[in-house]
Amino acid sequence: MIPDHANERRQQSGRSKPLLRLGLLALLVAAVFLLGIAFARTLDQRPKRGGLVTSVRTLAPVQQRPVTHTATVTVTSTAP
Repeated sequence: MIPDHANERRQQSGRSKPLLRLGLLALLVAAVFLLGIAFARTLDQRPKRGGLVTSVRTLAPVQQRPVTHTATVTVTSTAP
């Protein structure tokens, strides 16, 4: 036969396991909830995109070389 103190130990460990699991599950749920809040706050605090930005530059003209010769090209094509 099984002694009484061994039987009591099994009953106690049998009751404590569901409570331990429930406690760990509650901690896990709380941790996931807090991580979700932290992620949402991070998204809210990121810099907002600016509007349209216009920049104006003035370009100086480039010196052109003088024209030394000209050419005329004539292209004749037939219609298909």
